[in-house]
Amino acid sequence: MITKVATKIGSEDLIIETGRMAKQSDGAVTVQSGGTVVLTTVVESKEVKDEQDFFPLTVDYRERTYAAGKIPGGFFKREGRPSEKEILTSRLIDRPLRPLFPEHYYNEVQIMSTVLSADGEANPDILSIIGASAALMISQVPFEMPIGGVRVGYVDGKWIANPTYTQLEKSTLDLVLAATEENIVMIEGGASEFSEEMMNQAIQFGREQVKAMVHIQRELARKCGRPKCKPEPKPVPEEIRSKVEAHVKNKFLPIFRLKTKEERIAGKDLLYQQVLGLFDTANPEFKEIEVKSVFDELEQNDVRSLILEKGERPDGRGFKEFRTITCEVGILPRTHGSALFTRGETQSLAVTTLGSGRDEQKIDALEGETFKRFMLHYNFPPFSVGEVKPNRGPGRREIGHGALAERALKPVIPSEEEFPYVVRVVSDILESNGSSSMATVCSASLALMDAGVPVKAPVSGIAMGLVKEGSKWRVLTDIAGIEDHLGDMDFKVAGTANGITSIQMDIKIGGVTTDILKTALQDAKEARLKILEIMLKSIPRPRSDLSSYAPRITMLKINPEKIGELIGPGGKNIRKIIEESGATVDIEDDGRVLVASNDAKASEIAIQRINAITEEAQVGKIYQARARKIMPFGVFCEIIPGTDGLVHVSELAEGYVKKVEDHVKVGDVFPVKVISIDEQGKINLSRKQALQETESK
Repeated sequence: MITKVATKIGSEDLIIETGRMAKQSDGAVTVQSGGTVVLTTVVESKEVKDEQDFFPLTVDYRERTYAAGKIPGGFFKREGRPSEKEILTSRLIDRPLRPLFPEHYYNEVQIMSTVLSADGEANPDILSIIGASAALMISQVPFEMPIGGVRVGYVDGKWIANPTYTQLEKSTLDLVLAATEENIVMIEGGASEFSEEMMNQAIQFGREQVKAMVHIQRELARKCGRPKCKPEPKPVPEEIRSKVEAHVKNKFLPIFRLKTKEERIAGKDLLYQQVLGLFDTANPEFKEIEVKSVFDELEQNDVRSLILEKGERPDGRGFKEFRTITCEVGILPRTHGSALFTRGETQSLAVTTLGSGRDEQKIDALEGETFKRFMLHYNFPPFSVGEVKPNRGPGRREIGHGALAERALKPVIPSEEEFPYVVRVVSDILESNGSSSMATVCSASLALMDAGVPVKAPVSGIAMGLVKEGSKWRVLTDIAGIEDHLGDMDFKVAGTANGITSIQMDIKIGGVTTDILKTALQDAKEARLKILEIMLKSIPRPRSDLSSYAPRITMLKINPEKIGELIGPGGKNIRKIIEESGATVDIEDDGRVLVASNDAKASEIAIQRINAITEEAQVGKIYQARARKIMPFGVFCEIIPGTDGLVHVSELAEGYVKKVEDHVKVGDVFPVKVISIDEQGKINLSRKQALQETESK
């Protein structure tokens, strides 16, 4: 039986339907807004693997090109590996759902969202968040706290719920928020230097929109939902619990206070091996998973009790104190710009590379083709945490962290007219113990300034944490790895001295209140400004000169009607210019011509060739003209290749001119001055005035 529920969000109806498609899955819904439709399915494994102590949730979001009436480009005419947008959307769906499953639920769950129809206006990522929650609600999976998702825009002083792609282009905010009926569970977005107050208003606006989505999901579950399964926790034998508790009591804090991460890991491993020594591990009935679960639980309890009850952090810092920061710039001799940012035991090496227009990234998405001239890529090699792992390219986490840092810096990147370069920044994480993405924001900002990119303002970032038990809670500034792992929130805020440019929040509990968010935003602002002060001591402003190894780009402006002439038949003219000069030449439809080369002489040759083809006559300017045709009333001359003008007999020479041939002959070269250009583009020249000006000099 087909069941539908609907509500209105923004200017469009939001329709959730089930019972028509994918009926063999445990839960399947389509979510529609305008002409965009997303199918989301949920399937649960019926058994749990032996000794499994974690919840295996997999989320995949895929876009079918047929949804937008397209055929995939390239050699293979079918969809291939997921795009960056698909990976980021998969994360966007996963992050708000994961903390809302029961603590002892270990069945594998797979959620798949597929875009079936795309109208080019409604973004399917929001529909996928809602669809995943709705599909879980009608399944037997023990997920009973529905969430809604909304994108918040800000255009012309007004908040907009789920703005279209067109509206989003004008918006100074792109904020995605997911929430339950009571609390916020995920935030992801970028802004054009929003104040903390404005960001709070945006969050509140989004939170109000979500309530209607939650309501219709509950209505859908009442109409056609399956009975929920009830996962039962497997209790650890009291003998094991008491032995572990007795041995580790008061032993975690000294380990937390050890100086280096290596010492802390070694200390914890030693303590765990001592605990294992209390048991007969050779006994077939012995289950190490039970010992490990108690050990981890006690560590978590000690960290949280230390913070909430004693008002101390594991490493002894104050709640608003960040770790020691050092900044170095220009450390690599042959790159265009480089910086090393170290905060405690987290270190990011950022390198900036400048390129020409042909280095832009082309993105062929459902909503249309776009180009990126600023890119930030993040790498997290295993040696950064002292591990050995296969190196198989960037994973979802790396792509997500790179996108977060890129979004933080994008608002301060100069326009193409101000700085006609394509800019790529790569952040390699060399050490990690908490918030490498925010270290990337700082190192990338420094590397951009070192490369001479005229950024509008430097950007810094900080990661905030939370420990919450009942009504008690503490917000932590600059969380270290242990506080991230055992705490309840990872809240990253990046921005300039003027405001927020990027924000991301993930939680491990059922949600956070607006009071907690306000405190976290204010503490993050204080930390951001202090970090900026430290950063600016290493480089107070962007360098005035580019690296000698960076390409020099000169932007010329020509008449768009001359583009075809510059390119020439079959590209003959432009190819010749590139071959003769060695420079790179990019031509835009609006008449901008970008000439790039590391060799100033090469650029000069290319510019001369381009000007020779595209130059237009200017009134008052003197040219060397060649006589092409003599008439009784004057002489027609070529002043620029392909451009002719007329020297009237009255402007040929001083005094009365009886016969034109007495003064010039076909083929003669002489100076002329452009005295006027009429509405039809006819150029009037004067040899007489040009000679007078030449002689006076």
